[in-house]
Amino acid sequence: MSALWARSLRGRVTLIATAVAALVLTPVSIGGVIATRALVEGGVFEDTRDTAEHVAYEMRSGALPMGAALPVTKPPINLIQVVGPDGQVLATSDAARNLPPLSDVRPTAENRVISTTNCLPTECVHLSAVRVSVFADSPVVYAGRSTPDLLASRTLEMIVFTEIAVLIALAGWATWLVTGRALRPVATMREELDAVHAGDLSSRVTQPPGEDEVAELARSVNGTLARLERSAEQQRQFASDASHELRTPIAGLRAQLESAQLYPEDTDVESLVSSALRDTDRLEAIITDLLLLARIGSRVDAARERVDLAELVRQELSVRSDKIPVRADLAEGVAVDGVRLQLARVLTNLLDNAQRHAERFVRVEVAREDGVAVLSVENDGVEIAERDRDRIFERFTRLDAARSRDAGGTGLGLAIARDVAMAHRGQITVEDFLGGARFVLRLPAA
Repeated sequence: MSALWARSLRGRVTLIATAVAALVLTPVSIGGVIATRALVEGGVFEDTRDTAEHVAYEMRSGALPMGAALPVTKPPINLIQVVGPDGQVLATSDAARNLPPLSDVRPTAENRVISTTNCLPTECVHLSAVRVSVFADSPVVYAGRSTPDLLASRTLEMIVFTEIAVLIALAGWATWLVTGRALRPVATMREELDAVHAGDLSSRVTQPPGEDEVAELARSVNGTLARLERSAEQQRQFASDASHELRTPIAGLRAQLESAQLYPEDTDVESLVSSALRDTDRLEAIITDLLLLARIGSRVDAARERVDLAELVRQELSVRSDKIPVRADLAEGVAVDGVRLQLARVLTNLLDNAQRHAERFVRVEVAREDGVAVLSVENDGVEIAERDRDRIFERFTRLDAARSRDAGGTGLGLAIARDVAMAHRGQITVEDFLGGARFVLRLPAA
């Protein structure tokens, strides 16, 4: 049983909470019992002293005749005796009439009041002894009462420690219930994670309401599952794209070579080599882009650094030879933390896409909006319908003949841009732009 509790976080937390409750409540209860006893005993001794002082005062003033029953001024203090120096009882209250001297303690001239306890044959008493005068033969007044039940028994301790035991048990029980309720979502997530397998990563764990640590854990788990699903999907997509998109240029290259082999005398070698090189270039470009897509978001080439977007745009424009001049509106000091080569590839892809479809102008803008770095590329080509603005970022997507990948691209440029943006915790979108297209990349600013 102890081993089970040791393996259980719920059990360990309950044990710790119970031990803490015991460590806190036990000293408090002991201190409370001691303080209660001291207060009760102090009150009793105060009453006995007052009664004894009153009787001694009455005797000194002669107002109290010897031999008469001593009056009880405070009913609880009903045991009163006046004892002479030889131990003879000179006067007594009715309750103490048949009792021996209440105590053999005799106050001195220097210490004329003493409070003490004494056990008689029939009962134990709390009493105070007061010397009537300073003379050696002064009688002593004893005033007392039966020891209160609270002080004579251990009832108070039994009650207090029973209550403490109940409170400790309640603390452990409450901790067990609260911890179980708090960890119930964790158990649910564990069962749901156990059901996830490599063939289907689309499942998500149930996210509890609120913003506590368990809810944050659920969000992190779902985020991890989403990344794993995306990674698996990228691998499957890579295999599918590679087999599908490489088939066409390979088939064309093979057909040309087989034709040259069958009809060597009718083959134009120069034309054959040129065509084969074009197909080879296309194969190389597709393979390069596919490998980049498979690598984005992994730790390969993931050396991050601070990248100034305005400087990145200027460097890119300085090495390009575009048919349409690019206008730049660059805000200084807009930087992001990322992989420079991947961000440069996004910019290159967006500019290449804009150059393929622009009529008269292409514009690049860098700005900062509420802690977000914004890079936008605009052109005055064909507007992109709203229904196509998400689909255009899928691999090898054709919107129309004007936007076919046969117009010069591999059909992977915008897919690469989207994956790079996501790997940098940002996003790339197509926004409304009258008379053209506007692509906007948003990344967390450094």
